[in-house]
Amino acid sequence: MTELTDPAVRVSGAREIAPDLLVIPNDRVDLVPNIGVVGGTEAVLVVDTGIGTANASQVLAFAREVAKGRRLYLTTTHFHPEHAFGAQVFAGEATYLVNRAQAADLATKGAGYLEMFRGLGEVIARRLDGVRVPAPDVVFDDGYDLDLGGRTVRLRPTGQGHTKGDQVIEVPDAGVLFTGDLAETGQFAIFPWFPPYDVDVSGVGWLGVLDGLIATAPRVVVPGHGDIGGLPVLTDVRDYLHELREETWRRRDSAMGVEETTAEVRSLLVERHPEWAGQEWIEPGVACLCAEHGSRRDEPVDHRA
Repeated sequence: MTELTDPAVRVSGAREIAPDLLVIPNDRVDLVPNIGVVGGTEAVLVVDTGIGTANASQVLAFAREVAKGRRLYLTTTHFHPEHAFGAQVFAGEATYLVNRAQAADLATKGAGYLEMFRGLGEVIARRLDGVRVPAPDVVFDDGYDLDLGGRTVRLRPTGQGHTKGDQVIEVPDAGVLFTGDLAETGQFAIFPWFPPYDVDVSGVGWLGVLDGLIATAPRVVVPGHGDIGGLPVLTDVRDYLHELREETWRRRDSAMGVEETTAEVRSLLVERHPEWAGQEWIEPGVACLCAEHGSRRDEPVDHRA
């Protein structure tokens, strides 16, 4: 196995994308998310932590500097380690809020993911040294409007897509949307399809979630990983997932076997998107959609027509 690059968050690269709204970019480093710091007159919200306590400590220090005495909040887009497994550093300094499905993901799957990620290589294991699965301070059901003072930020669970507990963060006055791993740029969509340990990703559900987000027409989209952009960040991922589903289901309709389907779809999609990273995520995406092949009654409408 090739050793991964150290997933270090670089707070020095933070840039303001709207008034009092900064993003610490991932600079296309694996297992580094785009991290948000959103301010109002009374409080500041941090979106995602980076993987491990050292990264999270840098993010917390940066947020303190930005806040200048304002109250701190933390939320995470979903439970995966590079997004949430630094939250323990914020305990006692920030109120940690997540939706109920994400809290359940943390409680039921967090320990397994911690173990799995520690097995990815020495550099990741070091980053996760001393990490505990975080427990939120506030858990909500149908969304949460967080008043930061003169700016309300909406924490909105989306329903099952990349995970059961996906959550987007909307900053309506700035037209900004943080998507977590519901969207990435420059790479194939990440399908955490790890049977029998985790099969909660839903390609069908994910398409529906993206259609709903596209309908809100955000001005700026901050993906979980990759470059910040506009609405095409969402439409490009939606179109790819539609393509992945169409090519997979067409072959399954003809009774082609799973192995042959996987090989053909992978070859086709790499040919169509040769510049994209993350080719290893095509195979689990096909496996997920093979499992969902019988659920066409739930198929989202294709709004590209």
